[in-house]
Amino acid sequence: MSALSEPRTRRLPSVVILVAMSAIGPMALNIFMPSMPGLARHFQVDYGLVQLTLTVYLIGLSVAQLVYGPLSDRYGRRPVLLWGLAIFCLGSLACTLAPSIEFLMVGRGLQAIGGCAGLVLGRAIIRDLYDRDRSAAMIGYVTMAMSLAPMFSPALGGYLDTLLGWRASFAFCVLAGAIVLAAVLLTLPETLAEPGLGEGIGPMLRSYASLLRSPAFCGYALQTAFTSGVFFAFIAGAPFVVVTVMGLPPSAYGLWFIVVSLGYLTGNFCTGRFAVRLGVDRMIAIGAIIGLLGILALATTGWLGLLTLPGLFLPMAVVALSNGLTLPNGTAGAVSVNPRAAGAAAGLSGALQMLVGAGAAVLVGYGQDLDPSQYPMIWTMLGSGLLAVLAFAVAAKLRAGRG
Repeated sequence: MSALSEPRTRRLPSVVILVAMSAIGPMALNIFMPSMPGLARHFQVDYGLVQLTLTVYLIGLSVAQLVYGPLSDRYGRRPVLLWGLAIFCLGSLACTLAPSIEFLMVGRGLQAIGGCAGLVLGRAIIRDLYDRDRSAAMIGYVTMAMSLAPMFSPALGGYLDTLLGWRASFAFCVLAGAIVLAAVLLTLPETLAEPGLGEGIGPMLRSYASLLRSPAFCGYALQTAFTSGVFFAFIAGAPFVVVTVMGLPPSAYGLWFIVVSLGYLTGNFCTGRFAVRLGVDRMIAIGAIIGLLGILALATTGWLGLLTLPGLFLPMAVVALSNGLTLPNGTAGAVSVNPRAAGAAAGLSGALQMLVGAGAAVLVGYGQDLDPSQYPMIWTMLGSGLLAVLAFAVAAKLRAGRG
């Protein structure tokens, strides 16, 4: 009992620190989006090659999610977090000084691996400090506040690019990472009661293998993964559509992206209000229908050639609202398949989301090299949305068969 109660007697970390360390990775992902079309011109490479900087970031997030939990269980939250933030700063500096697109990709990979530390360990620290119900509430508060970073970072990145060039966004990441690193170093205590008692990576890998043999888990996990694929197809293709096809400045993309983030916030709010009443499967079904309607609305404006900022971003806000309904509930379904492996299920499902998102980004990037228009983005979004519905239908059928 003393091991469980001890963390609650220690000095609690500031909620501001928890939000900042959790937001640093999503901020670095999104602040760079408006600069991608300009980078193709700067380095004189195809847009698909520039798109790989997004793909590398998503793969880095995917791999890092699988290992940070076991590492922090073995060595403690604080040292692993400090190393992660230091790697983030190093990667951001490499991106700022990058002389070539290949060097930039290496920097983006380091950024992702480092930035993922705060995203994963922020939740672990909350679980260390609070009981189950209170930790759920705290994670909700931190997630709501953290969502401000991806909401406003594209707008910030767009204006920095317009005023100072694409390197300014990465310089901002260096500054932000250094501030968060200093704050963690000076104020964040170790919250894990007894480091060194974790299972380590080997047993976790065996848990992952067991989950992948579960059709129900794969159904829910693939539903969330392809739902994420819709989103990443949009953020991979929309900057090209806005800047290159429509001829607008990067700041236009960044400003209108706020509308998409508001849609996602609304969906998460609805999940909090109605998930208990309606249940996981019904919430996913409602969200999937709304998402397909949003994708079809965006596709219709694209196919008719009615390319305007409202015609692009308002349907995507509907899609983002559906993501706020389906992603939390899909994750809950995945981790509930085997409650004894809930931690492994959460990590594996998050990694699959990033991997499918990376694949969607590659498809859009190389598609836009072959057809420099809105159509590669639209087709990838539509395909990912249909696969998400199919995966959920399989998961729901398997769950009903067991019940």
